[in-house]
Amino acid sequence: MTAKQALELAKKNNVEIVDLRFTDWPGTWQHCSFPISEIDESVFEDGLGFDGSSIRGWQAIHESDMLMVPDPDSAFIDPFFQHQTLVMVCDIVDPITKERYSRDPRWIATKAENHLRQTGIGDTAYFGPEAEFFILGSARFGTSANRGFYEIDSVEGIWNSDRDEPGGNLANKPRHKEGYFPVPPMDSLQDLRSEMVLQMQKLGIAIEAHHHEVGTAGQAEIDMRFTTLVQMADQLLLYKYVVKNVAKQAGMTATFMPKPLFDDNGSGMHIHQSIWKDGKPLFAGDGYGGFSPLGLHYTGGILKHSRALAAFSNPTTNSYKRLVPGFEAPTTLAISTRNRSASCRIPMYSASPKAKRIEVRYPDPACNPYLTFAAMLMAGLDGIENKIDPGEPLDKDIYSLSAEELSDVAQMPHSLEESLDELEADHDFLLTGGVFTEDAISTWIEYKRENEVDPVRIRPHPHEFELYYDV
Repeated sequence: MTAKQALELAKKNNVEIVDLRFTDWPGTWQHCSFPISEIDESVFEDGLGFDGSSIRGWQAIHESDMLMVPDPDSAFIDPFFQHQTLVMVCDIVDPITKERYSRDPRWIATKAENHLRQTGIGDTAYFGPEAEFFILGSARFGTSANRGFYEIDSVEGIWNSDRDEPGGNLANKPRHKEGYFPVPPMDSLQDLRSEMVLQMQKLGIAIEAHHHEVGTAGQAEIDMRFTTLVQMADQLLLYKYVVKNVAKQAGMTATFMPKPLFDDNGSGMHIHQSIWKDGKPLFAGDGYGGFSPLGLHYTGGILKHSRALAAFSNPTTNSYKRLVPGFEAPTTLAISTRNRSASCRIPMYSASPKAKRIEVRYPDPACNPYLTFAAMLMAGLDGIENKIDPGEPLDKDIYSLSAEELSDVAQMPHSLEESLDELEADHDFLLTGGVFTEDAISTWIEYKRENEVDPVRIRPHPHEFELYYDV
């Protein structure tokens, strides 16, 4: 869509407000709205100003002026506002140099796509994330000097099986780890997920399926059809936006927090990915799992750099409450076909060459998709260019292996702090082609340490009182 076509779309739909959005450093949509009278074709070239110092992880106060330049191809009519509103995703530009901002996550993702083409290896990188989430009835939390608590609840929560509920307790609550695929009345959220799907389809997102996930308390998954890297990152933020707003309209709340619930599955985001060239898939071959040498080398790059990639793909302290052995989140860095406890899996649902892709299973939906997809592509390309071997497949039940059997198999980091240390030590592959910069990487590490690692590290945990109050 061109700028002219975006404005015609606004006119056709009697738009009154134009809402411009961009993604902050951690990966959350920000927005500013303008009367339609303020928007003409010049805005698509010149942009509109905002205060970059008020955005997390971005500019200092003395260099705060920045421009947001709308991408007309991202235009859609927002289904949740009272007044007709046209939304467009923006790129961020320095008002003095007129260059793209180095910490704009969308620019980093764009550079990754450009770098793929420049290598000559391929021309298209496809990504297909499976973002899980919880739909809850309520969420309360708070911390201060003398207290710290959280409480989430859901009508589906198995802990409510004995609760006195209005109209009587009708049970039908999934047990821990038994929420996968039950029909109603056990699955009480079918209609709500369907509403989310229908809204997404109206907004141009191709949806393949939706279902209840493993966890009790309304865990869910909606699967998008794969598309190109930047477009999928755009879609994932729109996906989250729809999920949260449809839930709110129903008097509920949705969270993509990786581990909101103790002793049950957390929410992951398996990321399917492949490289194509001239309309042909490059991962299909006659090697292990029907993979080509190129596909196996791509996987080798992912496995080699996974401990550093975790700083982007599992970017919260809460992420590592999910990445523990014994649950569905894989912590063992190995390749497999049907073994879902391996971190990299080659799905075997179809023999079609077009279906050949690698599924990286450790990421979670708290990540910034632009940075995560870009970093994974760069790791895979490093694997291809250096012919990195992914190692022997691990087709056994990983959780039943002895410590001796696992001693030679690398594991994911155990904490955000550890993953940041790994990124600090291993990031040269991200700098290739200028995709990431030293400034972007050091800023990410510094931001995470100062704003997340340290604040969590220095606070008492409620469970510590159970363990230590009487010492």
